[in-house]
Amino acid sequence: MSDKPTFWQTLMSVLASFLGVQSERNRQRDFRTGRPLHYILTGLLMAALFVIVVILLVRWALSLAGA
Repeated sequence: MSDKPTFWQTLMSVLASFLGVQSERNRQRDFRTGRPLHYILTGLLMAALFVIVVILLVRWALSLAGA
């Protein structure tokens, strides 16, 4: 398969790499046919989203605790 990875394949590859469970076949596909910029931007977006979710969860937990 020499097609470029789709948006969803790129997203799933980034999520799998966040968890450290990327398959060798997908890793090879990403390095062979993917564009690095797509993975970098997706990774930065996912990292920012993760930080925002953690902040919101902490604020919610603190409000429940009455702090």
